[in-house]
Formats: sequence, C-alpha cells, structure tokens
Amino acid sequence: METVLSIQARVAGGVGGLTPDQIVIMKCEKLQAELPLILELSNGKKDQFKLTNGILPSLTTVLVQEIEKFNRLLRVMSSSLEDLKKAIAGFIVMSEVLDLMYVSLQNNQVPKNWAAVAYPSLKPLASWFSDYKERVAFIESWLVNGQPISFWISGFFFPQGFLTGCLQTHSRNYKIPVDKLSFAYAVMEAESPDDVTEQPEDGVYVHGFYMDGARYNREEGIIDDQFPAELYSKMPLIWFQPKEDYQRDPEEYQCPCYKTGKRAGVLSTTGQSTNFIIYVDIPTKVQPNVWVRRAAAMLC
Repeated sequence: METVLSIQARVAGGVGGLTPDQIVIMKCEKLQAELPLILELSNGKKDQFKLTNGILPSLTTVLVQEIEKFNRLLRVMSSSLEDLKKAIAGFIVMSEVLDLMYVSLQNNQVPKNWAAVAYPSLKPLASWFSDYKERVAFIESWLVNGQPISFWISGFFFPQGFLTGCLQTHSRNYKIPVDKLSFAYAVMEAESPDDVTEQPEDGVYVHGFYMDGARYNREEGIIDDQFPAELYSKMPLIWFQPKEDYQRDPEEYQCPCYKTGKRAGVLSTTGQSTNFIIYVDIPTKVQPNVWVRRAAAMLC
C-alpha cells in the first residue's frame, strides 16, 4: 500500500476543489498550531534537581535525557513544516527531504525526516501526532510536578533507560551493586494511575502495557486466553520491584514486552534492541511454553 501511494500522480484539484499544494499547506498550518512548546528545565520542580554527592538522582537524569530527545524532535518538526511551506510558495528549493515530506503529509504518513529522530511507532500521522502530544504532556507533568505515582511506560523514547534508572536508584539507596539487582513483578488490582494514591516504597508502578495473544485474568491473577474479537487487552498497573540476586520462578511465563507490534528491532549503540524492552514474569496455570507457542507478548 505504501508503494502504491508513493507512485500516485499529484493530480490537480477538481473545479472548486483545493489543490494538493493548498491541502499540504493547510496540514502544515494545523500541525504548527498544535505543536507543544519546547520543554524548559528551568520550569522543573527544584526538588528533582538536588545533587547528592555531586550527582543528580538517577530518574532525574532519565527525565533530562527524555526532554532532550523530545525537544530535538520538536525542533525538526517545527523547522521542516516552515521550510515546506516556503518551498511550496517558491521561496526556497524543494529538496528531496521536503518532497518526501510533502508526499507523506498528503498520504497521512509520518514523514521520514521526523521518524529518523522519533521513537518507534506504526501509527499513521493523525494518531501519531495525538500520541506525540500525550507523551510530551506526560514528560512536562513529570518535569513541573515531580515524579508521577505511576509511570507511563509507553510514553518514553527509551523505556530501557528508565528501567535502568530505577535499578540505579535502588542501588544507591541500599548500597547494593547495580549488577546484582533485577526486577520482580507484581500485577496490581489498580486499573489506572488514578486508582493509587502514593508511590511504592521501593521500585515503581508502571502502566501503559497491552497484552497481545493473551489477556490477564483479573479474577485468578494469571495469564489466560483472549476474549473473542479482542485484539489487545489492557494490562493493570504493574509493580516493578528491584531485588538482589532475584531468581525467576520457572513456572511463570516470561512475557516479552515490545514498543510496537512489529516485534522486531536492531541493536542500538547501547547494545539493546530498539524494540524489545524486558521480560515480565506473569503467573500461569498451564506450562509457560503454551504461551510461547501462542506468541503472547505485551506491547506499548
């Protein structure tokens, strides 16, 4: 379908209709009007930036890194939208990058020059942009109001970095080497962050996962068959608890978690996959390999 769209001729508008140039300019202006503002560290809650032994708290470091990535994407979006409008009007040369962006906006696709500095996503442009604004709002709320009670795992550029930050926080608090720590998991009864009133003493609450190929049975607290005609099943909050020398229960299903439904990624410069996040242990009444064969996983 992408190939078919890419080779369509740019036909002129019908009598009384808008031309492709006018349609793209309108889209540019609509997107520009809804772009969030640059996230400023100076607006952050001061408690989060207190130094301990000369270093920032681990989760504050994660927040700063996320802000840098979102601001970089925002600047690329803002400048390229303005450049595309100028190119259509004939004030600057229509480069290959802007030409591809023109076609993407026509076809409701995320432009490649945006995707190159963005997080993995399979959404079309309209829902991608709504999702982007929600992510920025989540990060801004964390910056201005302090750490949330529950973290929206799907809202991060780099969820693996956030989870490493959680382990480092526990390591510093209890003077335990970070390489001896790993997560234990507890699926909670709370369905949304509004259902919990305070942060856990250790670890973090996480929300935003959806189960694909299975569902979480709330009555029995186990992984179970999907309901008919339900493609993705929303997960309750999960408590990620750092434990020293934690041994996994072989009777539980190690459910893989991915950023997108593509379930494929490449190794990044950090040595971690660009798509796979972590395995989460979930109780099961049947052998774990049943869920392996069904390709049960959690997605952001």
